[in-house]
Amino acid sequence: MSERLTALLEGCTLYFEDFTVGDSFITSARTVTEADVVNFAGLSADYNALHTDAEAAGKTVHGGRIAHGLLVLSIASGLCTRLPLMKYLEPSIIGLKNLQCRFMKPCKLGDTIHVRMTVAETIPSSRPGRGTIVMNRVAINQHGEEIMESRWDLVIKARDTQAGQGAGS
Repeated sequence: MSERLTALLEGCTLYFEDFTVGDSFITSARTVTEADVVNFAGLSADYNALHTDAEAAGKTVHGGRIAHGLLVLSIASGLCTRLPLMKYLEPSIIGLKNLQCRFMKPCKLGDTIHVRMTVAETIPSSRPGRGTIVMNRVAINQHGEEIMESRWDLVIKARDTQAGQGAGS
């Protein structure tokens, strides 16, 4: 990126008021690898045979090893943080208030996933200077199948410190 454009973007920050229900973003894609599954098993100490034993997993309804659900959630989170939008939102994030997740289909080793992230709700806070943005994140495999959906409630700084004044965070 040119120095001129970099300078224009330097210090840009997105705030609670900048988001509208329906705003939607698509991440880049990433392939879930053998190394990902092995490393996640070691990190989490989850050595369930569905993830680590090819012979045992081959006898299941999945027909082979599958990625840990929490690995898929983690990869989806990482893909979202790589969105250019998140660089400008990061300085105003106060914290994660709630996370809900549901797995619809298994993620097999070698699947390539991307994420559709959509602003589902904006909730003003009773506390000045903040609000909650509810983001739905859906992981989608290379076949266009939705394999995981999650809801992330992020508490975000408001540009106007008197914004909100309603129920909420």
